[in-house]
Amino acid sequence: MLGVLVVPMSISGAAVALPGIGRDLDTSGAPLMWVVHIYNLLFATVTLVAGSLSDLFGRRRIFVTGGALFALGSLVSALAPHILVLDLARAVAGVGAAGVLASSGAILATTFEGAARTRAFAAMGTVVGVGIAFGPTLSGWLVGGLGWRAGFLFYVVVQAVVLVGSVRIAESRAAERPRVDKPGVLTFVLGLALVMTGLVEGPEIGWGDPLIVGALVLGVLLLGVFVRVERRSGHPVLDLTLIRNRRYTAWCVATLVTSVGFMGTLTFLPTYFQGASGSSASGAGATMLLMTVPVLVAPQFGGWLITRGVPARLLMGLALLLIAVGSAWLTVLRPGIGALELSGPLVLVGIGMGVSFGITDGQAMSQVEPERAGMAAGFLNTVRGGAEALVLAVFGSLLISLLQSRVGSAALAKEIAAGNLPAGPGRGALADAFTSAWHIALWWVAGACVAGAAVVTAMLSGRSGTAADAAEPSGSPTADGVTGTGTRR
Repeated sequence: MLGVLVVPMSISGAAVALPGIGRDLDTSGAPLMWVVHIYNLLFATVTLVAGSLSDLFGRRRIFVTGGALFALGSLVSALAPHILVLDLARAVAGVGAAGVLASSGAILATTFEGAARTRAFAAMGTVVGVGIAFGPTLSGWLVGGLGWRAGFLFYVVVQAVVLVGSVRIAESRAAERPRVDKPGVLTFVLGLALVMTGLVEGPEIGWGDPLIVGALVLGVLLLGVFVRVERRSGHPVLDLTLIRNRRYTAWCVATLVTSVGFMGTLTFLPTYFQGASGSSASGAGATMLLMTVPVLVAPQFGGWLITRGVPARLLMGLALLLIAVGSAWLTVLRPGIGALELSGPLVLVGIGMGVSFGITDGQAMSQVEPERAGMAAGFLNTVRGGAEALVLAVFGSLLISLLQSRVGSAALAKEIAAGNLPAGPGRGALADAFTSAWHIALWWVAGACVAGAAVVTAMLSGRSGTAADAAEPSGSPTADGVTGTGTRR
């Protein structure tokens, strides 16, 4: 759990350090932004590979290797004398983070069963939610008090503790150990890296730029080649029968829809508070606690409901509908709105987000046999990481496009979207345009979550021959097809 905590924290928390990094290393623009982007890129592209390798070479071994790489990358980041050194170090940390998160899900799935597995994955959901939601706050305290280098040293200290504790983790791996699927690894990593690079840089450079179009097209083609390679491979990095498992795929779709529901709001709403309402950074962060605090409680509550017989498909559908209702309700947003009026919609989104975190991983992993636990965890987290990157790119681009149609200037639209509304008599009209753009974006999010809830619920309905729909209480058949005791194996 401690190893998992710092992975999403480093995703969301590093952005807080960017102003200090820029001043200290005398840099700005793309090199500075890639401190965040390169970590996200390597994390998303390597997670599937790391999960599959953990099945072959040992889940504990990949967990330890990933933790060591994460610690090394963070240490070099803290000591970096130049922005290029920092970017390369963050790339190493991203590879390590992929190993930690992919193998940790596999370790839980092969260590616990029955109700104990449900509780373990609910705890993991809480930890991931805390890392995402509170990463900026915790990093802000460190950066504000000790400087940006202290933020990276914090990750080193935490991972050192994790590596010492990992000696107590039992090793597990698949029964068969075929050779590594090198063509699959190469085409998947390069293809997804190109697609994500295009998505990250598209809003900044322009979606019509030849480099962006080329990266996206080539990336999609490589992913198509990857599918053909995996179909013919006797030892695939991604067994495509895993995706044909309807219920496992449904939970992957569920995590994608959840990302659509909360990631844009979590990331960009504080900017609205500061730009349109004139809130301070600390005031905006305090308001966002209405959305993030429920993540501390909701995952465990969701796991508790599952162990007491509430169907997982209904609980997941309800979670997505809560996010949808909260997003639609959030269209009360206006300049100067108070926290009390925002409490209802933000709390609803936070509860839905937390319940999803608490049940998605455990339910997805219950649909596959232990031999493919690493591959299954890797693919699930690849979907999650890719979805988050996609949401950030599309949501930010949508806001800018909507603003541009209202203010008539792309440059001004970008400034407003970043929370930099120029002072003067026209500020009120610009704030209204910002608000209008947010309302439309929120309605799109709400609609996507309603549609996603319907799709996920339908995919999870009916009987499945692969595993139970939910982790059953102690003494009931588990996903492994045996009677669970609710204890560790």
